[in-house]
Amino acid sequence: MSRRGWFLFILVGFLWGIPYLFIKVAVDPDNGFTPAIVVCLRTAIGAAILIPIAIKQKQLMPALRGIKYVAPYALLEMIGPWILIGTAEQKISSGLAGLLIASVPIWATIFASMQGDKTVWHRTRLAGLVLGFIGLVAVVGIESIKGSADALSIFMVLVAAVGYSYAVMMVQRALPGVSGIAINGVAMAISALFYLPFTIVQWPTHEISTAAINSIIGLGVLSTGAAFAAFFTLVSIIGVARGSLVTYLNTAFAVVLGVLILGEPLTIGMALGLPLVLIGSYFASRKPVTK
Repeated sequence: MSRRGWFLFILVGFLWGIPYLFIKVAVDPDNGFTPAIVVCLRTAIGAAILIPIAIKQKQLMPALRGIKYVAPYALLEMIGPWILIGTAEQKISSGLAGLLIASVPIWATIFASMQGDKTVWHRTRLAGLVLGFIGLVAVVGIESIKGSADALSIFMVLVAAVGYSYAVMMVQRALPGVSGIAINGVAMAISALFYLPFTIVQWPTHEISTAAINSIIGLGVLSTGAAFAAFFTLVSIIGVARGSLVTYLNTAFAVVLGVLILGEPLTIGMALGLPLVLIGSYFASRKPVTK
């Protein structure tokens, strides 16, 4: 990988590792926003960044013509998952949320097998699936039994991870030649419009902290607009398969930043589950080399 590729790889890992921290601060019930408002504002900012890029690339119209696929993609990638994660992070740590999202490659591998990808049952990928699930069971079981994390919130984040994994596969199959920047720009605009009525109704009457406002800006500019733009630039350099490995870096950033900046505990469940989920996801998402 070139220096530019490595730079973008690390940059995307960081940009997609910090949203869990931003969300945790933004949805503070005392001086922050509701989860619906957070989704609306971050997607509006993201759309404002990505759509002009798509127009410059002359890729906006293909995405609009594929709206029947982009709309369900928006539902499964943003509208559903981001409200679930935001709601969950009112009760669980940002690091735990990031760790649970690291299971995306595992769910994607399962969906690939359902679509006819028989390489999923290769012993390496199968071992990865088993190892990853053991890691998830360790995280979910220990956190729930100890009472250090809300079981329903954990379930919400896992549902979001499942949505992520299916959404990407679905839109890639339906619109293989359409720019990812254009697809996500349109999806963000759809998501922002969907949550606009909730934003108007739920706009807080209490004082909003500067930290919550800055977190919204960071979410929209860095973790939504800039991150997606950087990711698809990275994909153009190293391809989708290698680019997807950034998931593992995201998780590490999410856990470390939560501990260092928010003072979140590194629990036993996270310490045991993190390496298992990451290693399992890595091997589950690797396709065997055919001779």
